[in-house]
Amino acid sequence: MSTNVLRTNDGWWVVRDNHAVRIETKAVTTAELLADRDRVREAAASAKSGTPVADLVALPPVTTPCRVVAQMVNYRSHAKDSGFTGDIPPTFFRKASGSVSGPQDTIIRPAHVKFLDYEVELGLVMGATLPVGAVVEERDLPRYVAGLVLTNDVSARDVQLTKTQFYESKSYPTFTPTGPYLTLLEPEEFAHLLNLRLRLSVNGVTRQDRTLADMIVRPAQALTLLARFQTLDSGDLLLTGTPGGTALKAPPKAAEKIGALLPPALKWKAFFKGQAKNPRYLHHGDLITATIATPDGQIDLGEQRTPIKDAP
Repeated sequence: MSTNVLRTNDGWWVVRDNHAVRIETKAVTTAELLADRDRVREAAASAKSGTPVADLVALPPVTTPCRVVAQMVNYRSHAKDSGFTGDIPPTFFRKASGSVSGPQDTIIRPAHVKFLDYEVELGLVMGATLPVGAVVEERDLPRYVAGLVLTNDVSARDVQLTKTQFYESKSYPTFTPTGPYLTLLEPEEFAHLLNLRLRLSVNGVTRQDRTLADMIVRPAQALTLLARFQTLDSGDLLLTGTPGGTALKAPPKAAEKIGALLPPALKWKAFFKGQAKNPRYLHHGDLITATIATPDGQIDLGEQRTPIKDAP
């Protein structure tokens, strides 16, 4: 049975139903906690009623600094929305770990960002070193991945597209809400990953709703591809892509062909003039709600509720 772990200013907790039991550990970082799994198991087996979860303020369960790596266009529905056809080459990019924030923290939109977007994503939290050259089969996932987290890859689309700059556009502070739980899996539970359903709504209106079955490059293959050039260590985080339903959509093919003939400055001016009519981008006062869980609730990564606020 999976174990949900919560982090607060007072330490680490195992969550059962609506109560949390403190983990008696000296661990400060996520990697240290994962090295102290016996203490986690002891708390999970405790008969104490615990502290009401509603009384605790959750911090991101992935501590920083750490490596934060993400996959680009990794769901078929997202590829369709983005105008991709044919085979899509697996692509990774980095995010600054300073972008990691809590599951209830306010997302701050920088003053120069006009087109702020959301991307609900499943995060894999490493539990062991993935060395360069590793080949990961499905059966090997429990060897490298300790657990899962709910994440949101918040994106400044005007920065991303005009500068072709993923790192900056996705790395502003608060741009990676993470948690509430670090969901530690038992080895047999990895077989149920494709049943996980990712859902995201804005102001109560559903925007994204897909299972991992829509994924193009699945976790074992993603780790193998990443290990061609990148080492990951315990406590590092891999975001595995987002389903369709984001605010950003590819323009119609005719408009795309015309845009390709224009100088870049004019092309982007025309593109964002059209995007300004799109009401799906995030604005001050919006509330994002996101969840990831299996239909039977056996694996449930909890819920994020993150409001949007404009920077002063």
